[in-house]
Amino acid sequence: MHALSTKYNVLYNGQVAYDQAKLQLDDKYADNFWELLPIEPLKIEEDDKAILINPSSPPKDNNGDTESTATGFERAEEKAVKAIQKHGMDIKGKERNRQIDDAYLLLGKSRYYSQRFVPALEAFNFVLENYTENDLKDQTRVWQAKTLVRLQNEELAIETLQYLLKNLNLPLELVEDGHTTMAMAYQALDSTDLVIKHLDSAVLFSVDPKQKSRNLFILGQVYRNEQKIDSSNLYFEKLMNFNKAPLRYQVHAQIDRAKNYTKEDSTALFLARFKKLIKNRDNRPFLDELYYHKGLIESQNDSIKIGLEDFEKSLRAVNGIEYQKELTYEAIGNIYFDKAKFELAGAYYDSIIGITKNKNEKRIRRLVRKRESLEEVITYEALANTNDSILKIAALPKAAQEAFYQGYIDSIKKVDELAKIKLENALESTTGFGNLSDDSSKSSSKGGKFYFYNNNVAGFGKQEFKRSWGNRALEDNWRISAKKAISDNTKKTDLLVVEDNFDTSKKYELDYYISRIPTKKSDLDSITYLRNDAYYNLGIIYKEQFKEYPLAAERLEKLLTFNPVEKLILPINYHLYKIYANFDETKSNKYKNVVVSNYPESRYAKIILNPEKILAYDDANSPEAIYNDIYCNYDFQHYVEAYQKTEKAIERFKDEPIIPKLELLKAHILMKTIGAEAFKEALSFVALSYPNTEEGKRAVEILENFDSDSANSGQ
Repeated sequence: MHALSTKYNVLYNGQVAYDQAKLQLDDKYADNFWELLPIEPLKIEEDDKAILINPSSPPKDNNGDTESTATGFERAEEKAVKAIQKHGMDIKGKERNRQIDDAYLLLGKSRYYSQRFVPALEAFNFVLENYTENDLKDQTRVWQAKTLVRLQNEELAIETLQYLLKNLNLPLELVEDGHTTMAMAYQALDSTDLVIKHLDSAVLFSVDPKQKSRNLFILGQVYRNEQKIDSSNLYFEKLMNFNKAPLRYQVHAQIDRAKNYTKEDSTALFLARFKKLIKNRDNRPFLDELYYHKGLIESQNDSIKIGLEDFEKSLRAVNGIEYQKELTYEAIGNIYFDKAKFELAGAYYDSIIGITKNKNEKRIRRLVRKRESLEEVITYEALANTNDSILKIAALPKAAQEAFYQGYIDSIKKVDELAKIKLENALESTTGFGNLSDDSSKSSSKGGKFYFYNNNVAGFGKQEFKRSWGNRALEDNWRISAKKAISDNTKKTDLLVVEDNFDTSKKYELDYYISRIPTKKSDLDSITYLRNDAYYNLGIIYKEQFKEYPLAAERLEKLLTFNPVEKLILPINYHLYKIYANFDETKSNKYKNVVVSNYPESRYAKIILNPEKILAYDDANSPEAIYNDIYCNYDFQHYVEAYQKTEKAIERFKDEPIIPKLELLKAHILMKTIGAEAFKEALSFVALSYPNTEEGKRAVEILENFDSDSANSGQ
């Protein structure tokens, strides 16, 4: 009677609660397919280590809220305890109720999924110690080994499973579970070969389609991490052809097979597969990933335009994953970066930094550094374009200026009129506030009757606002257009930002535009100076930081056409000589001759005529050691010896990163030995030759302070 009541009443209800909670736990588990999947889909929270030993501590989900599944496992545990306490029949040291061993197993499994592993292990050990003749002994050994892995006792788990798997009469289900748990243990020990061996065995004896699909996917990932791409492809293709696999595994098998794509693969086949997957309505939850990987294949095959379209579709996918958005923004940014459209690239990198939740991730830190390196080039490009436009308009006769601005005013009037018509047409289809009791109107993508519930009407309103006011921050006094975020990395970049104090209420008045054109010589000279400085810095940045030699040459050659100040002409020609040496020897020789012929006594000419013979050096003769030795001479006021060593070091280590430091030190030596004029000349050389180094920026600061002090003393 006790056995019957235990099996069909208490334990039955406990097993139902356990099964429901387990199903809910599996459904709620969100796999990160961008990383190696865990063999068992169970998230162990680092913050919840107390759960391992404290039976009363409930597990938490990713958001820190108590999991609803915990209730099911708690109920299963309660039923198991009730079965043991009320229906246990321990008579003379022997349990007479044949269902109590099942109750202890259910107790241990419930505690395991509640992440209370020590109490779970106690339950499994009790079964193995007291019910040695029962038919659940082998199943309990697998659960005992699983718990030992979670408690980081992998060696004992492996020993237990090796003993178990020697039994050739084990049911296939236990063989699969045993090999899968062995793979978990060896994964914790970083034994990749043994992980592969046991996952292969688990797949061979598989009974559970879900676990088989997971094991196949992990095998594909592991082989890829081991750079065994052919084996990785084999397992992903096996999973693609496994009809019983859950949809998420089948789709991600296609995606991860595409991650292994090379030019040797059939591009047409891959694109056909992805088009078919995208058309399948069942795959809507994966559209962001599918479009992204299709875009990658297109862009790798020089179909950049199609690739960009796919990336945009990926970003627009409904319920897209934030991490996938980051990858898509990065892919678009990289395309524009490779095309040297650095401002656009920077905008997409900004989007990633704005949405990422893990700013300490290595990929994000690298991206932030890359974005920071673009800051100067974006600033200088904007300044060069703006000041170029101002100077061109300022150089036109008044009639031409009026014609230019009248044409601009006419064009914006047309655009504004079209926007107004679209807005009126959209409003005509509405009746003001609509039926406020109809909540469905608020969420309809086609728009409700209230203005801001209608996406089309609201969209027109946003466009009209932007056209009139531009992009404004959500803050007080937003109408003040001069408010603008300014990068304050250096004094130099601060000077480049010009406040936009355009009065939008006068955007149709021709006289207003004409009045804004600078006419004073001092204003035009200032604009010209900033424009020329921007072109020079762009040339150096493209040359040294991005190795974009054609772009660097174009900026510097254009600067020469502006008749820059004399002090810029020599370094411009020298840098053009170095730039063209990478891809056009004829032009390189042309600029070399200019430097050598017109400026034979300059340091640039000496560098060209006496190319360094790079010598091998040990630690004692390294650039840093030589620099430290020279600095010691300087510090002890042995200026002549320091100067001689500096000259030799500069000749020896030309084009090494240490050169800017040596040149700046040499400037200070000249200050002590010759005087202020030599000091200023040497500083100018450092500032113009190495403007993007710390030494170059330091030289600019010294020169600015030097001139300021001179002016003050003169007064």
